[in-house]
Amino acid sequence: MKAVALKHYLPIDDPQSLLDVDLPKPAPEGRDILVEVRAVAVNPVDTKVRAPKDGEENPPRVLGYDASGVVAATGPDATLFKVGDEVYYAGDITRPGTNQQFHLVDERIVGTKPKTLSFAEAAALPLTTITAFESFFDRLGIDPDGAGAGQSILIIGAAGGVGSIGIQLARRAGLVVIATASRPETIDWVRELGADHVVNHCKPLVEQVRAEGFETVDHIAIFNDMTHWEEAVELIAPQHGIVTIDDTDKPMPMAGMKPKAASLHWEFMFTRAMFKTPDMIEQHRLLSRVASEIDAGHIRTTLAQVLTPINAENMRKAHALIETGTAKGKIVIEGW
Repeated sequence: MKAVALKHYLPIDDPQSLLDVDLPKPAPEGRDILVEVRAVAVNPVDTKVRAPKDGEENPPRVLGYDASGVVAATGPDATLFKVGDEVYYAGDITRPGTNQQFHLVDERIVGTKPKTLSFAEAAALPLTTITAFESFFDRLGIDPDGAGAGQSILIIGAAGGVGSIGIQLARRAGLVVIATASRPETIDWVRELGADHVVNHCKPLVEQVRAEGFETVDHIAIFNDMTHWEEAVELIAPQHGIVTIDDTDKPMPMAGMKPKAASLHWEFMFTRAMFKTPDMIEQHRLLSRVASEIDAGHIRTTLAQVLTPINAENMRKAHALIETGTAKGKIVIEGW
């Protein structure tokens, strides 16, 4: 089967950084399903895993943490899907990735694909949807059904993949969304997705948020890097929480958190699959819930660009775009 993989960890402008390869077609066991992949999306995690470092992969390593496709076979213990079902999912960082024609994945982290979306539109969603959903509803404890309606949330880095779906999930939960964006096209994008207020993360945030009428905010999600940590600490309301998704080598002073009894939460959407947690089926449930919301017209895809076909050349283009740090929405590669 066709796949895109790496043998060495190289800069993305090196033609050897990602390669077209041929690999054996896998077979499902246990609760795995075998998915015929129709479209994949590229995320910052792909570029971080691929980043230059020592080491050689033999056999070649397949990346990819977003896919949509059709179930081609099921393992003997699989019960959630049957052959022919259309699915979308983000996979497991400890296993081979989705950038291959046929991919094995545990059914408990797979959702039923939204019926109203194309494969490309659906592939844009899983990783970012899981990340935003877990950030808000599992980590910060926001009620997805609206019990916290009227509370405020500041989403830092709102125009990216996670922020783009996060704005919509927060609005569906009844929150007032303050989004950050810095360029005319990204400001328009976050407003289009439903942001109530927009501030510029390239300028001091505290003054801007307060100018919008918020002395403090009830929830903060940091969906880029930790540059704005101290501003987040100043803005978070007492006894409320901040969630972040990114590693950091920047200082994170905690002194301001204690008097507010404020909490810090880390979100890593691969945790459930990586540690086989007893609740890993929650990712199946949340993806299927969001699919229903999409089919009802309440949430839209965050797809911004499609490349075709799925091959090393287009994968390198997508990685390069992600590495600029200026992409809005999601980049998807479709078809073999």
